[in-house]
Amino acid sequence: MAGHGEKEPVSQSNLLPPTYIAELQPGTLMRTDVSFKSHGLTCRGWLYRPEGRSGRLPAILMSHGFSAVKEQELDPYAVRFCAAGFVVLVFDYRFLGSSEGEERGRIIPQEQHDDLRAALAWLSAQDFVDPERIGLWGTSYSGGHALFLAAFDPRVKVVVAQVPAIALSQSLLSIVGREAFAMYLGLLAEDHARRSQGEPSGTIPIVAKPGEPSVLATPDSYDWFAGHNPPATWLNRTTLESVARMAEYWPAAFIDLIAPKPLLIQAGKSDALIPIAQVREAFARAGEPKRLEEYDAGHFGLYPGSPLHETAASHAANWFAAYLHP
Repeated sequence: MAGHGEKEPVSQSNLLPPTYIAELQPGTLMRTDVSFKSHGLTCRGWLYRPEGRSGRLPAILMSHGFSAVKEQELDPYAVRFCAAGFVVLVFDYRFLGSSEGEERGRIIPQEQHDDLRAALAWLSAQDFVDPERIGLWGTSYSGGHALFLAAFDPRVKVVVAQVPAIALSQSLLSIVGREAFAMYLGLLAEDHARRSQGEPSGTIPIVAKPGEPSVLATPDSYDWFAGHNPPATWLNRTTLESVARMAEYWPAAFIDLIAPKPLLIQAGKSDALIPIAQVREAFARAGEPKRLEEYDAGHFGLYPGSPLHETAASHAANWFAAYLHP
């Protein structure tokens, strides 16, 4: 996969306590199908519980990036975190995957924020979860959600954001250039006018072959989504309304409000979707305790199948363990 590398990451700012390593527990874990309501619609997910542990345990809430569903390589992360002693909830947002909602493929940041809040409420209410020890993990678009939500929701105690969205208009500009971005905005304005008259929103592919229109218009995006046997629950399209709301979204606008919650950001130095300069600028505005890991990788270079996956997942588990375990 483009952007993969073998080098260890460069880490900045507060390192983990040097003697601390998340302990992997022997034995098995339980994964069950669960569901909860968000704005009257059912969100479906997987719940992982470490067997042989009693009492209220720390927990981690996980979700995927733009359009992606839980079957697209989130299970290895969740298994790794569960083996480190955490209850883990992985779910699909409304309108995506196995969760309810029409129109399919709708991806509105504020609606996904509300789904995360509903998931936090459900997780906090479980009698085997300690509501004062809940961490939030997100990747790509949901990594941006993790930055945004952690600034405002007191239930989130620790944050890990993997290749997180930072400033979406800037990302679109870096991908397509200013002229094409201006044409994009004209298309979105026309779609808004049609929707105002009661017509449905137009749609656009999430990924496409080079030269064809899509939202994630980078070669490695197409390779990852198309080349990993996409599950039947994944839909290769979204609404133009979703793209309009994405263009207006600045997930890291309030990153300074996350502190004193511990924040770990894991970024790719050759990420074509989220330029590393964006990440560094946002990280500089964050308060302590914080850590930035920069990997020799592209946007998809930390997912399972990459030689860097185990390093990134282990560092994330250690970050959660250092701050959520008693």
